[in-house]
Amino acid sequence: MFLTPKEQMTIIKKGANKIVDEQDLLEKLERSYKEQRPLTIKLGLDPSAPDIHLGHAVVLRKIKQMQDLGHHAVIVIGDFTGRIGDPTGKAKGRTALNDDTVKKNGQTYCEQIFKVLDPNKTTVRFNSEWLAKLSFEEVIKLAATTSVARLLEREDFQKRYQQHIPIGIHEFFYPLMQAYDSVELVADIELGGTDQTFNILMGRSLQKHRGLEKQIAIFMPLLEGLDGIEKMSKSLGNYI
Repeated sequence: MFLTPKEQMTIIKKGANKIVDEQDLLEKLERSYKEQRPLTIKLGLDPSAPDIHLGHAVVLRKIKQMQDLGHHAVIVIGDFTGRIGDPTGKAKGRTALNDDTVKKNGQTYCEQIFKVLDPNKTTVRFNSEWLAKLSFEEVIKLAATTSVARLLEREDFQKRYQQHIPIGIHEFFYPLMQAYDSVELVADIELGGTDQTFNILMGRSLQKHRGLEKQIAIFMPLLEGLDGIEKMSKSLGNYI
């Protein structure tokens, strides 16, 4: 870590849509610099298709910049959450993926991410490692950390509720499970597109509830898809 915390901040902020919270990030960088301890940067990938697209590359390139600053990336392949499917931005519920598809797509991701990331500063984890081990009692306690009213603040859930489009109870667990990943990894920073705002901020809330230091949320802009309308997305099939 040859650059000062303020110099690192300048690089990290470049191209980012929003950072929550910049002052907290600076303090983490100062502590990291003083202790010569790399920060843990988390990125979750939903293995709903076998390809990583250019939209992912926006976030991966930012992580690579942070690796060059001396920090460590943990890529979480959502093989367990993938069985629900990320409801973010969806006008209706998504069909759950089977285990074979999730594992096959997840393995493909592992092969692709190192076209951008430094393999020596990257750890790949599958969230079934911890989520599959939770007892039903632990799941109930996890659910008790938030409320239906809070979950309905999500724009996609809110629209579906108002339009009387069914919302499966299991879909409410997706942001909680993603948040639990941050607790398990004790993430210092989580990156994602602006569409992941609710999910990533939920990670901050759950970390605080568990007595951990809250992760910094860094949101990157979304790339427009080939249709020129929607965000570039695997599930929409409008990606490169």
